[in-house]
Amino acid sequence: MAQPVAVYTDAAEEHLATRRACGLFDFSFMGHFEVAGGAARAFLDRLQTRNLSALAPGRICYTLLLRPDGTVFVDATLWCLARDRYWLFTGRPSDFGFVAEAVRERDVVLRNLSGANAVLAVQGPESARVLARHLGVPLGIPYFGFRAASLAGLPVAIGRIGYSGELGYELIVRADAAGVLWRRLAADARECGFDAANSLRIESGYVLFANELAGPVNPFELGLGRLVSFDGRAFTGSQALRAQRWRAPARLLVGLDGLARRSAAALCRLPCAEVTSRARSPTFGCELALGFVPAEAAAPGTLVSSADAELARVCRLPFVDPARLLPRCATTGFA
Repeated sequence: MAQPVAVYTDAAEEHLATRRACGLFDFSFMGHFEVAGGAARAFLDRLQTRNLSALAPGRICYTLLLRPDGTVFVDATLWCLARDRYWLFTGRPSDFGFVAEAVRERDVVLRNLSGANAVLAVQGPESARVLARHLGVPLGIPYFGFRAASLAGLPVAIGRIGYSGELGYELIVRADAAGVLWRRLAADARECGFDAANSLRIESGYVLFANELAGPVNPFELGLGRLVSFDGRAFTGSQALRAQRWRAPARLLVGLDGLARRSAAALCRLPCAEVTSRARSPTFGCELALGFVPAEAAAPGTLVSSADAELARVCRLPFVDPARLLPRCATTGFA
């Protein structure tokens, strides 16, 4: 991305600035693919887990891409630009190969836009006001919606989504113009790096492709069964998931806190947790983690041990905003 070196200082301060006001992030490492053509909707119906019948232009959905055995390859957001044109965002540009191999329909044009566009994120309770100030008008964007706009004289697509658990927006702009936009927004928002983004997403209970999705895991183990539409449609992995649908998962993704070392003897009889992500939480002032535990040990308050001989307590996800109201709450007159 053509931008000046961002000023990243203290990850804890960046984290708290996002929770309290507004943080600015560079997510341009993401994979960005365009799916277009008369068979684009049919292809996407087969590629991912959501029923897209209600996905209208200007709307976004969060979805999963599965392997044939029903395990999650990657999570993604799907932006509907028109009935025959979509943007698909994943965690890695290399995911393009997985998507391209799935194309069978003739009337599908698949383009890899990764690197051609930058993805900037403005997150926090003041994010709508910051963007409205630069736009000169209220945003008028619903949760999981997007619109085209001109910001700092640049064409930009603004989507109301984010990874922080706060009210937030992602901005898609040409990579060669991103530096101008970054500098303009940095005047009103705290520049934030990956460490702050990581601790924010752990507090908010969001998965990361390199961590929670690194090994074979199905949507039910992740607590993401709501993203799977069993509507008679055949999508990659659907047959395997139908066989698993009525079986209780053997393990579940949970939150963990109170991680502290204990003697192996004191922990030997406790259920074992597989820790996938961890960070010190600036909000709570303690170590928090995400991890898998046996389903029978997934109740909040259960004590478990990690492979590193640590004692932890199972917590409900997300740690922050348990009802997930913050991203949905409109800032009056601005969102």
